[in-house]
Amino acid sequence: MFNAARFSLARQRRGMTMKALATKAGVSERSISAYEAGGQEPERVTLLRISEALGFPEAFFFGDEPEILSPDVASFRSMSKMTARQKNSALGAGALALMLNDWIEGRFNLPAVDLPDLGRERPVTSGAPGLADGDVDYPVESGEGSPEAAASTLRAHWGLGELPIKNMIKLLESRGVRVYSLAIDAKEVDAFSMWHGERPYIFLNTFKSAEHCRFDAAHELGHLVLHRHGSPHGPDIEREANAFASAFLMPKASVLAQAPRQVTLPTLVRLKKYWSVSVAALNYRLHTLGLTSDWVYRTLCIQLAEEGYRTKEPESIPHERSLLLEKVFGVLKEEGVSRRDVAAQLNLSPDELGALTFGLVLNLLPGSGSGGRIRRAKLTLVT
Repeated sequence: MFNAARFSLARQRRGMTMKALATKAGVSERSISAYEAGGQEPERVTLLRISEALGFPEAFFFGDEPEILSPDVASFRSMSKMTARQKNSALGAGALALMLNDWIEGRFNLPAVDLPDLGRERPVTSGAPGLADGDVDYPVESGEGSPEAAASTLRAHWGLGELPIKNMIKLLESRGVRVYSLAIDAKEVDAFSMWHGERPYIFLNTFKSAEHCRFDAAHELGHLVLHRHGSPHGPDIEREANAFASAFLMPKASVLAQAPRQVTLPTLVRLKKYWSVSVAALNYRLHTLGLTSDWVYRTLCIQLAEEGYRTKEPESIPHERSLLLEKVFGVLKEEGVSRRDVAAQLNLSPDELGALTFGLVLNLLPGSGSGGRIRRAKLTLVT
């Protein structure tokens, strides 16, 4: 039977209002509302037009009941800057990623979850002035139970020491975090994360710079380990996640060892490559650790703005992508499975799958294949 929840999910994933969809599909807005409410089913010809307007195969609207994600369970940064359509589109991408992840886990053994619960009850206070990658200020607490301490604890738990993290996505996946891409061309949507059952998920907007994506990944990791049992919203929560990300990517001992005597814009550009972070994030980290004065910090902020480095990263690094998904699709390719085969089993378009997988479905799997039997394989992530 026609599934009204899937119809609603498809519309929200495209960020379309009922009126916009009605206009594009050539039907009345009242009919669209009735279809979504489950009070009426579209005729075959109408469904074909709706399918084309939304870019979803007709079969998608007749599947099982989908998981509908609520904004309450997802940690969105800059919620005040996001439109309702942008938020719904991101949540729609997350719901489709859950379908894809279930499909993958039904055929492959993926890394087990290894994320300790590092949450704390007391709130943090605001820190030094200024902003870095996030939209709110970082706290400067470094004592027991602080985000700084939590970042150090997690590094120790994972045996990372003080070394820079070469690939954040690879690290997360090796510890059981499922990482998918949003591919939403909107600067207001950075990333979001959530716990779904016992599985942690992070969704990254790949239209950001590689350095910004790495910080977003660390920020969302902070939410996963610090705020698992609470609401992942609010300025204090965002400050904690920002502080965690800064400390996790740029450990204090490592920064103290590498910091120059005199911090200038050229030295920031040179040093940012060591930790693969943005110049803004490094500038802020040096200041919060007391390595630069307020005057030097603010002067560098002005210079970053004048050079356009707040929006365009100098000497940017290549984007990271999922090595786990790369392995999955590599195995499927060897078995003669095409992206059309995968798309058909999930009732999604190949382009939609590409948007969720950093483009890997489109890049690694052939367009059509022999309809190979998709068996369950044993997969481990090489770290």
